Amino acid sequence: MSISYPRQSARTRRFTLGVPRAFQIAPDGTYVAFLRTKAGDDPVTCLWTLDVATGEERLVADPAALDVPGEADLPAEERARRERAREQAGGIVGYAVDREVRQAVFTLAGQLFVADLRTAAVRALPARTPVFDPRLDPAGRQVAYVSGRTVHVLPLRAQGGTGNGVEDAGDTGGAEDPGRALVQPESDQVSYGLAEFIAAEEMGRMRGHWWAPDGGTLLVARVDETPVTRWTIADPANPERPANEIAYPAAGTPNAIVSLVLVKADGGGRVAVAWDRGEFPYVVTASWDRHGLLVVVQSRDQRTQRVLGVDPSNGETTLLHTGHDPVWTEIVPGVPARTGGGDLVWVVEDAETDTRRITVAGTPVTPGGLQVRSVLGVEGDRILFTGTEEPTELHVWSYDGDGGTTRLTEGRGVFGGTRSGEVTVLTGSLLDRQGVTVEVRGPSGVREIASRAETPDLTPRVELLRAGEREIRTAVVLPAGWEPGDGPLPVLMDPYGGPHAQRVLAVRRAYNEAQWLADQGFAVVVADGRGTPSRGPAWERAVRGDFAGPVLEDQIAALDEAARAHPGALDLDRVGIRGWSFGGWLAALAVLRRPDVFHAGVAGAPVTDWGLYDTHYTERYLGHPNEEPENYAAQSLIEDAGRLERPLLLIHGLADDNVVAAHTLRLSSALLAAGRHHTVLPLSGVTHMTPQEVVAENLLHFQVAFLKNALTGR
Repeated sequence: MSISYPRQSARTRRFTLGVPRAFQIAPDGTYVAFLRTKAGDDPVTCLWTLDVATGEERLVADPAALDVPGEADLPAEERARRERAREQAGGIVGYAVDREVRQAVFTLAGQLFVADLRTAAVRALPARTPVFDPRLDPAGRQVAYVSGRTVHVLPLRAQGGTGNGVEDAGDTGGAEDPGRALVQPESDQVSYGLAEFIAAEEMGRMRGHWWAPDGGTLLVARVDETPVTRWTIADPANPERPANEIAYPAAGTPNAIVSLVLVKADGGGRVAVAWDRGEFPYVVTASWDRHGLLVVVQSRDQRTQRVLGVDPSNGETTLLHTGHDPVWTEIVPGVPARTGGGDLVWVVEDAETDTRRITVAGTPVTPGGLQVRSVLGVEGDRILFTGTEEPTELHVWSYDGDGGTTRLTEGRGVFGGTRSGEVTVLTGSLLDRQGVTVEVRGPSGVREIASRAETPDLTPRVELLRAGEREIRTAVVLPAGWEPGDGPLPVLMDPYGGPHAQRVLAVRRAYNEAQWLADQGFAVVVADGRGTPSRGPAWERAVRGDFAGPVLEDQIAALDEAARAHPGALDLDRVGIRGWSFGGWLAALAVLRRPDVFHAGVAGAPVTDWGLYDTHYTERYLGHPNEEPENYAAQSLIEDAGRLERPLLLIHGLADDNVVAAHTLRLSSALLAAGRHHTVLPLSGVTHMTPQEVVAENLLHFQVAFLKNALTGR
């Protein structure tokens, strides 16, 4: 018996379960390791390998075969990491390998395991629990992991036995030896080896310790949260449970104090890394290759980044590169890196061509107009990267050191990948088909890693437009079977609309939910206005100091263009808007400030007061609240409460530690004080994500019912 789309989408985590990911290629090109669940409705992720020569898959580690508790026993650090990474699956959701990709370490329920990727033998290791973020040293002789807010090192011994089985910790030299703690936290506000909230949520840095190539030294982040304001997140539905206290650096308030130390793996000593931490408090990333150790730091106003070379013997730093921008400097995944000859690979904002470009030793090597999104890897003089010439598409490109770039992917879609030697893994999501494809290209030909994701029982009817003089990328989705003579449809704007995220992509699966919403009787319009990625630095920086004006203006321009492109299809007297997070703020903003255009709004987890959001994100766009308070006042929804004249539904997870529920509660209080009718839906136990199946399913039905009642009276 078929099930409804909302139930299928919720059960499959929006059809992400069963999709292969997290690829690691053996340097000799013989196999590729990856993660995947066994089926599209199975939330437990397993570790696999693919034989490049034969295409044969092998199950290496299956959590169901390991004697561990379930997801309910996850360490707090792992729960936080998954929330920051928006990870919705369970099981083996991350792993780390040695230089030769022969072994992999991972955790389950806070316990440490190592797998031999050649034999598929798995064994538990006698680490101190709970274990978080294990990392093999490059030679595969020892594991660094975090437990008790500090870094431990556990030596590995030879593994006996073969086969896809589990061996006990006795093979490691005795369960009584959990390894050594390299440093001791000075207080319960200090940690070693963890990424602070800002690094994980806003900078893309999920880790806090890095091995030297020889395995003799670790670079470790020391995080002191003493100055950070404490917030409490309670569970009102279960008052017997203690409230969760978090260190949350809201805009204008102190950040955690982050420093770096070099620690000998044998416990033989530690050295502090020296730089001007007062001027450059943000540690963006670190990388360690055969040329040495690099660290990137950023000023609080984010207008300057520095790439520093570090001497591991004494912690002294050398300035290798300074990046400065009068608005902000962008953090681009994959840099810094170095070529085989040691030249620095970096990414710059080229004002002359309005392009984000890769540089090698300071010289741009990618052409103007090709917007670089990430560096996927550097081998010798070859650079693998993602870039876009058309904002709705993202392709994989290669720069081969001779001044030329080659696009490796074809078709309208969004692609990613990785490369090692002569083997390249390419992933693709296309406009003309559902799902995700994975190709492994090597000397023996092309192999596929099968996706086991489910396919929704609908086919999106999507049209991509360029709206207005700014050519705002816009998607219009109409009900299946609808014809122009069927009469005008109420409109549902469904944006995110802000920095770091695109909704209008040449990807069929991106419009599954939009099609289901359309089939409920709406014309759905999705638009990526100013501030969204892939349109160049000027486009992204157009929202500096003012989200509200450009973002709202572009949504209206997209709505008007969609109506012109489909005469008689869109009823502009019945326009609703819904969104989540930034999109939730945008939805509430729309009905408050432009009720002449927007007639109902659904705001999920909205940022109603930007002074309550975090430092790194908010100050990049609005400045420091003590220096530019007018920007915060202009974006706040609280003062607009008395203007509400349209139906507004506010939805918020009470366990949200990113956009805390105080945002919705404060707006609701202001609306009540102003005598403005509105609806609030609190979600008990729900964070910024909504992976709970029943919640995710019924949330869609609830929103549709609200919008239908508001726009059509039904």
